[in-house]
Amino acid sequence: MNLLVFSIIVSAVLQVGCQNPRSYWTLLPNILVVEVNGSLGKQPLSCLESPEEVMRRDNKGEDIVWKKNGVEEAQRGNSYLVQLEESLGGGNYTCHNKDGSLINHTVVLIQEDETNRRKILVKNDQEDYLKCSAQNYNGEFHCSWTWHRSRVGSVAFIKAWRVSDENETWCTLDTSVQRWRCSTGQSNFSCSVDKSGHGISCLDEQHCPFAEESQRIHVTVHVKTQHFLVESYSKHFYLSEIVKPDKVRISKLNRSMIEWSYPSSWSSPYSYFPLTFQIAQLKGGCKRCDNPCTDSKVTKNLTDNCQFEVKRKAKTVCVRAKDALCNSQWSEWSHLRLRRDKKNKKNKHQ
Repeated sequence: MNLLVFSIIVSAVLQVGCQNPRSYWTLLPNILVVEVNGSLGKQPLSCLESPEEVMRRDNKGEDIVWKKNGVEEAQRGNSYLVQLEESLGGGNYTCHNKDGSLINHTVVLIQEDETNRRKILVKNDQEDYLKCSAQNYNGEFHCSWTWHRSRVGSVAFIKAWRVSDENETWCTLDTSVQRWRCSTGQSNFSCSVDKSGHGISCLDEQHCPFAEESQRIHVTVHVKTQHFLVESYSKHFYLSEIVKPDKVRISKLNRSMIEWSYPSSWSSPYSYFPLTFQIAQLKGGCKRCDNPCTDSKVTKNLTDNCQFEVKRKAKTVCVRAKDALCNSQWSEWSHLRLRRDKKNKKNKHQ
């Protein structure tokens, strides 16, 4: 099937004094993004790609039928004018033969300009729309977001690249596995949308964990609503800026000593990717708390040791970790409840 293309013929009928749409571009085959400024305007579409195809048809294509979201429109012929008003005009446009058979189609997505934009996503605690993190330096990372309660949508397009490669990046969607692939001469990224629809997982397939990053990763996510509005959100970072180790696992050696191990997901060898640890001891235990370590006071920082002697009055000990060589995020707290009663009950470890 030929792709539905936009007419490039400029005529007095199509010229709008307020220059609406401001611009338009192809997001994916058969998906057109039209940027609007809120005023009245028109966007031309064409059913057949070339004038030769039009000339070969009976009646020069005047019998072509158009539908918007499955509803037949009054307009006929090879050309169709999408009516733009405020954020309206988006939809699934199809053109058909007289017998109803499909000739071509396109989805028109509306992007409002910065002055009129209504956000589909909401900001997180860091006053950003995307929150990205990595468990290690293997090239994998995850970005998540929060939908606006009245504008839950879906991902329309994903683009990931090293900043210097932007103009050379080509992204495609493998529909068989629902995976996006972005390639340049220097990097290859693959991304997939979480089943929840609240995030994406990506892999820089050419990343070397032992080499220093010279260029930041840039991620852009286009999201759309059921009303055919689309917005894009971007974030750029080094992996060292977003790395966050998984929780450590704590165990008790004897009545006064505990030890912990590196997260199994952390990069190795540990001598090349060292972690630093914080330890907190609590005299009181919050038995009903999921994690009593929240807002706990740090009593010790360790880098070269994974063992610690606990104070006799401590009822709970907490440990967390972060990359020892950069100012990145701390892991979530792990905790061990200590029981030192006479019956020598087993320790409760979470």
